[in-house]
Amino acid sequence: MDNGVRDRTGGDPKTARTTTTDGITTTAKGRTTATARVVTDAFQPRNTLLAGMLGVGLAAAGDWTGLPWGLLAALCAGLIPAGYIEWERKRGTWDDRHVLDRTKRAPVFFVILGSIGTGSVIMALGHAPTGVLVTMLALWAMTVVILTVNTAWKISVDSAVASAVVALLAAAHSPWWLSAYALTIAVCWSRVALGHHTVAQTVAGASLGAATATAFLFV
Repeated sequence: MDNGVRDRTGGDPKTARTTTTDGITTTAKGRTTATARVVTDAFQPRNTLLAGMLGVGLAAAGDWTGLPWGLLAALCAGLIPAGYIEWERKRGTWDDRHVLDRTKRAPVFFVILGSIGTGSVIMALGHAPTGVLVTMLALWAMTVVILTVNTAWKISVDSAVASAVVALLAAAHSPWWLSAYALTIAVCWSRVALGHHTVAQTVAGASLGAATATAFLFV
């Protein structure tokens, strides 16, 4: 049997098995990375916030009239910041949307704070449903905490947003929405699998996101 292996591979059987095993391992890692990339891109903050804020707006108003307010919330909290990141990427400021270098993240957070703050003022003046305005203020406060922590430690923004959206939907709609935390866990896993964050950084982000739902205790 060994001779047969030698004849086919031209080398030692152990080397052949190691090479095969390494090839399988490499393929498995490649598939894991590809899956993690799909998850992290599908549930990136702008997408999660777009779906989540529409849901919050619908629940807060009790009918379709809450959808425009939800869309405004998604625009200010997710789409405008994402647009800013893409603009900076084209200018060569950052390599990708994740802004992996913690020391370069502050401008993004300031844009988010300004965008959410402006949206909140518009909502207050336009008499938006209370639930939507509370959600905006909760996201603004969460961003302040992330900005503060970011000065010393790279907490996961993707995990924080994924968790916040689920928590806010559960508070605005029904506790059944907590089952969607399976998606939050998937996002946390993807961030670790891609090597962008540690487990602790994703857990911290998810915990912070969950805390946003406490804002509804004051409604």
